[in-house]
Amino acid sequence: MHNAQGFISLLEITAVITTILQYLSGALICLKYVKKKINKKSHVKQFLFIVLALFGIILYDNSLMDTQQSQKFMGIVCCIVTVCFFAAPLINLLHVIRIKNSESLPFPMIIMSFLVSIQWLVYGIIISDTFIQLPNFLGCILSMLQLCLFVCYPPKSFNGQGYKLVEQSVVF
Repeated sequence: MHNAQGFISLLEITAVITTILQYLSGALICLKYVKKKINKKSHVKQFLFIVLALFGIILYDNSLMDTQQSQKFMGIVCCIVTVCFFAAPLINLLHVIRIKNSESLPFPMIIMSFLVSIQWLVYGIIISDTFIQLPNFLGCILSMLQLCLFVCYPPKSFNGQGYKLVEQSVVF
């Protein structure tokens, strides 16, 4: 029993550390976009929309009186946000297939997403938490799909600077 608890503690710690590293790799990608100033105005609008949406979600959750209902609501919100995070690089999917080149995909973020999703999936299975299992199972699948693109359509050139920035479609 003591070994199982030690494994769970180790898994918790490593999952948190790799999650932080995943967000840092995403921050580096965002920094490249800020430096290139690609659609800066549109990205600011998207950011403000997300902040307002999260503020509304928090207000709604705080208005719920039933703790179980609140946990279920936040669990669903977190599942949706997590799956969207894992699926974000798929925006470039058609571009990668069309040009048969994966250099526009953020490899560091995708590999970190894969590692993080596996760790959280195992942790969710161990503690029997569906709100952890479901998005991370989907995250494993989405990350594997994206990693397969690197095998099917390898980058044609690599200059050591990472992936090539591609004009992104904007929601707003």
